[in-house]
Amino acid sequence: MSEPLHLDVNAGYDRWAEIYDDELNPLIVLEEPVVRGWTGDPRGLRVADVGCGTGRHSVWLADAGAQVDAYDSSDGMMTRARAKVGDGVRFIEHTLPDSLPAADGTYDLVLLALVADHLADLDATMRDLYRVLRPGGTLILTVLHPAMNLLGLTARFADPRTGEEIRVAAFEHTYADYVMSALRAGFTIEEITERRADAALAAKAPRAEKYLGWPMLLALRVAKPM
Repeated sequence: MSEPLHLDVNAGYDRWAEIYDDELNPLIVLEEPVVRGWTGDPRGLRVADVGCGTGRHSVWLADAGAQVDAYDSSDGMMTRARAKVGDGVRFIEHTLPDSLPAADGTYDLVLLALVADHLADLDATMRDLYRVLRPGGTLILTVLHPAMNLLGLTARFADPRTGEEIRVAAFEHTYADYVMSALRAGFTIEEITERRADAALAAKAPRAEKYLGWPMLLALRVAKPM
């Protein structure tokens, strides 16, 4: 078996964009209901989707009446996202951990969805997301559960042209790293949830079968105090 190809975040996601929405990724199957449940009715909200990827959250948020700023650094991902949406989403090229080009207190809701494991400096990003949220605003952070790192699993996919395994640069942060970074930034933790691979998930996304019983998703909902 050939060695996997390791790529940086932009190069990796540019390639992944071709198949990202068609993979039946079990992590996404677990994650999307959590984000939607925690968001509730987004009508009238000003939202930052940081690391928007192919726009899988930006699209439904805009369709439901939110005003969305979608940030990403991958041209391939943003091309896919732009093809899906019309009014209600403003796309902004941006590379983390650079500060978002937004004024203090701009947003009611910030999403950092399946992005945080690609950040070397969690604290810098969490401080900036705290800055751009209004008092009382919410940050929803979702990430590949750190337990998956014990199995050697990080962000990866099979190249659609060659079948080659591509691994996207990522960092093995711990559960405590995510929680403490949020607290150091000043957030109040409202809810933490974990989602495991089970038979129901494997029936929807067969790739999950090899991880039965293991937690695959970690999600935090935190708030900026009033």
